[in-house]
Amino acid sequence: MGITKADLFTDAQNELAGIAKALAHPARIAIIEHLIKSNACINNDLVEELGLAQATISQHLRELKEIGIIQGTIDGTRMCYCIEPGKWHMIKSLFNSLFNQIDEQGRPTCC
Repeated sequence: MGITKADLFTDAQNELAGIAKALAHPARIAIIEHLIKSNACINNDLVEELGLAQATISQHLRELKEIGIIQGTIDGTRMCYCIEPGKWHMIKSLFNSLFNQIDEQGRPTCC
């Protein structure tokens, strides 16, 4: 979506779309699942776990970090990543608000 079109939508719609776009890659979902399962992760572990190149992992981590769903700390020459709980709950709430709209309005009768 072009930057000039973003003003046609609400801030919440733009934010949810940006989050969905960042999550819309199976490698990023695998990274998130691995971080949740292990409750912390060092970058090199992800290379071994996912079988992707370090540069590819780094690109996906950067995308996830940009939306704030993960946070990282430097431990010597390594980066240690984990889920950022506040952002996780906010994202969960945004998606739940979208998905729960049909429950609140009832079943559609148009088709």
